Parts: sequence; C-alpha cells; structure tokens
Amino acid sequence: MQKNKFYISTPIYYPSGKPHMGHAYSSIIADVIARFKRLEKYDVFFLTGTDEHGLKIQREAEKNNKNPKLFCDELSTKFKELTKILNLSNNDFIRTTEKRHHDSVQEIWNRLLKSGDIYLDKYSGWYSVSDEAFYDEDEIEDKNGKKISKSSGSLVEWVEEESYFFKLSTWSNKLLEFYKKNPNFILPVSRKNEVIRFVEKGLKDLSISRTSFTWGIPVPKDKKHVIYVWLDALTNYISALNFPNIEDKKYKDFWPADVHIIGKDILRFHAVFWPAFLLAAKLPLPKRVFGHGWILSDDKKMSKSLGNILDPIEIIEKYGIDQLRYYLVKEVSLGNDGSISLENLKNCINNDLANNYGNLCQRVFSFIKKNCNNKIPSSTKLNDADKKLLNNLKNSLPKLISLMNNQDLNEYIKTVVNFSFEANKYFNDSEPWAVKKKDTKRMNTIIF
Repeated sequence: MQKNKFYISTPIYYPSGKPHMGHAYSSIIADVIARFKRLEKYDVFFLTGTDEHGLKIQREAEKNNKNPKLFCDELSTKFKELTKILNLSNNDFIRTTEKRHHDSVQEIWNRLLKSGDIYLDKYSGWYSVSDEAFYDEDEIEDKNGKKISKSSGSLVEWVEEESYFFKLSTWSNKLLEFYKKNPNFILPVSRKNEVIRFVEKGLKDLSISRTSFTWGIPVPKDKKHVIYVWLDALTNYISALNFPNIEDKKYKDFWPADVHIIGKDILRFHAVFWPAFLLAAKLPLPKRVFGHGWILSDDKKMSKSLGNILDPIEIIEKYGIDQLRYYLVKEVSLGNDGSISLENLKNCINNDLANNYGNLCQRVFSFIKKNCNNKIPSSTKLNDADKKLLNNLKNSLPKLISLMNNQDLNEYIKTVVNFSFEANKYFNDSEPWAVKKKDTKRMNTIIF
C-alpha cells in the first residue's frame, strides 16, 4: 500500500553564532509534528539545515581571519550536532554551500529571467546586514543617532549599487487571490492578516543581487553579481528534493511542502517573497507557512546585552532533552510569544512529568513487579469504568489528529497529559491492592 507523504521543514539557520533557544524551539516543534505524522503511517520528509551566504557571514569570517567556507564548515557542524542533542528525526540537513543547492538556485534564477521577472537597474535604500533585509523609510527610526529597523532593532545602512530586481510589484493581486483561495496557507490567523495588510499596501520590486561583496552564489552569466541571500536561502526547500530534476522521485513525492515552520520575524520572506518566486518560476506553492512567536526569557526578548540568553544545551545537560521538549511544547502557545524561565521549567517537570506521569508509571510498574510476576497481565471482563478510561482516549484520536494538523500543539499536549491524570484517578478509585485479596482476575484487568 502506498504511504501518504508529508514534508515539513524548519527555517535554515544562519550560522553566524552558536545555536540558541529560538533554533531549538523551531526544530523541536517541527520534530514533534514529523514524529506524529510517522505514527499516522505517513512517509515523512523532515528537513533542516544552514543558510551560509551573505555579507553578514563574510564579515564574521573576515573578523575571525578565516576563509568564509571554512568558517561555515565549523559553524554548520555545531548546528548538525544540535540535531543530535535535540533528538531530531530529520531526514536531511541542507547547506547552501552545497553543489546541489547552487544548481537549484541558478535554475530558479534562469526561470525568473525567462519569465521576464528580472531586470537590471540601480538600488538605493536602507539595508540591514544583520537581517539581510531591505527596509522602507516608514520601517526605520532614529535611535541614539543611528538608523535602526523598527521591527528587529537591527542597524540599517544606506546602500547604493547596481542590482538585478525581481518584479515583485506585479504579483500583488495574484498573491492576494492565492491567500483568499487558500485561507490556511498562513497560520496563525493573526500572521495571515499581517501579511495581507502588507501586500494590500502594494509591493515594490525587490533587489535580488549584490555587487558590494562576493560571498554568495554568482548570478548566471554575470559574475560580478551574487544572488540575494534570501532568494538563495528559500530555494533550499526544493534543492533538498533534487530540484531542478522535477522527475526525481523525491521531488515528485514531497513537493509541495505540507508546512514550513518558521519564526514570525521571517514571515514576509516565506509568505510573500517565496510564493511570488515560485509563481514566477511556474512551480507549485507550499501548502502552509506557520509563523511561531519568539521565545522570551522572563518576559523579555533574549539578547546578549541583557545577558538573558538561555542556552538550550546547558538546560539539556542539567534537566534532560525530553523535559525541555515537553516544556516548550506545553508552556508556549504555538503562534504566540512564549516566556520561559528555569523556575517554570522545574515546576513543569515536577508537576506533570514526575508527580503525575512518573508517579503513575512507578506505581503501576511496582505493582506489576510485586503482584504479577513482572508481566503485564491479560484482561477479562471490562466494567463501565474500564470502558470509560479506554474510550476517552480512543474517542479523542480524531480531535488529537486535528489539533496536530492545525499545529495547535499546546492544546494537543494538554489533552494528552490529561489522560495520565485520568489514569492516576482510575488506579486510585479501582484499588487493585484491595481487590487482589478477593478477585485476582479483576485485579489483572485493572492493571491491564
């Protein structure tokens, strides 16, 4: 029987520093969904990786007196190691410095050129090296005599250079039409509304090449230009499927992607630029882009200056990976910003995992060891309480599948953990320790 296919991706991470909690969060969310779909017997392709081009990387490499490729090799290794530390089940790890990716990006460029969506002109405007993003006048502000992006707080600088442009302005109506026909393309709804408002204002053509630095994929037939890092980066989602070979089994099986899991700060790139590039290249669009919120440390955005960055690796070493995964999924409502603290993490581990689930396992397993020769007994006749416990779980499966398919992980895990509360109550109410004295068959059924 042919399996259903499911393709999920994380953002590809910019390896200009060591992995942080935001990277861990996106990856864990994607992994939880990927594992669930495998339980549903889906053939899952789960992708993560690193985005290794651009001026920011070039400057960091120069600062460290290193060749950019060798610099990326070192940093990318740390992100690969993180996939093991986080116990991710990804099928592939894409790097934008790989040949398979270069080939895909240049094919996308050639398709956009062929469709008449690329032209050569001069670019002048505000650019953030940190965000690798262009900003309009109304998106920046003065702070302490410096120009910064209102949304990210990153420094912007005035750039003037020859550039190739993508005719983004011509795709506004088609994008709005697509959003209307596919109301679940962008989730949560608040993010969708934000994107629609942005597109309705009218889109400007997008600069998609740079000449002021060299660390990137060269523009075909014009080597003095390198391709804009976001046109390069977004293509990873199909380069990992062996595009441009659209007859390749992997591409045919898994494209379009079922869901891109991303942070809200890169929503515009994924929900506006990426669909426009694909439409112009005459390629299918992904089915969903889910923009999650930021992970805050004690209600504040993590930053080096505040000294409140939580290192996922340090937390895992102290508390354990499953504990961190559980906490992030349960305590942060996916789609909203979520404040986490070590105090709340400890409470969550103690209350839900140790006192509830752990206590249930300990009591039941100890009872089996002591009274059932260390074997799970078989059941005989089920009474109403037994049936209720079993049916509560069985009847919840459609709801659980729906919650997972709508990326409502917060509600999903609360529903799941509630079963262990119910099981604890059942164990107490059934009193197998008392029942064993007069009816071992009934005791066996309770334990079963």
